[in-house]
Amino acid sequence: MTTPSSDDAPHEYRVLDTRPVYEGRVIRLVAETVAMPGGGDSVREVVRHPGAVAVVALDDDGNVVLIRQYRHPVRGYLWELPAGLRDADGEPPLETAKRELAEEALLAAQRWSLLTTHYSSPGFCDEMVLVYLAEELSEVGRPEGFTVEHEELDMTVERVPLGDAVQRVFDGEIRNSAAVVGLLAAGQARATGPRLRPVDAG
Repeated sequence: MTTPSSDDAPHEYRVLDTRPVYEGRVIRLVAETVAMPGGGDSVREVVRHPGAVAVVALDDDGNVVLIRQYRHPVRGYLWELPAGLRDADGEPPLETAKRELAEEALLAAQRWSLLTTHYSSPGFCDEMVLVYLAEELSEVGRPEGFTVEHEELDMTVERVPLGDAVQRVFDGEIRNSAAVVGLLAAGQARATGPRLRPVDAG
């Protein structure tokens, strides 16, 4: 057995410089100069994002709530989970998930679990998405002060059997990353009963 030398130690990717490039309503773009292995440095463009939540809402009959919404960057409609940005200052992610479920699907849930956490596109963006499982659903009104506008005016809400939704992932009909991750995770959770993390983890 050999002892690792100092050369085998993980490289420290130190940020040598950060330059703001753009600041928008939701995202910021920065250019960071990063120390590279073997000497030298390289510039990485990074999108700073507040993060998001998504909800796999399962009713007592095993149906999952899906939302069809227009997404301009891909110039088309996508089937998604109820979801939203973590852009409310100080709001815990679970509360954001509850709010989004009420706003988009007019539903509340008695039982919540954390299914997954994932980085949506870590090659250039730091967005982390927390996907929750919501069960024991009940209908509610829209939260006070919430106004339906823009793409949400054209949004469709449907319930489909979870197994059918999972098959739609494999058929290429569901392509939104949070929906793909959440539906596959929910299908696996129903099939094998893995240990899920507490809702305040992540």
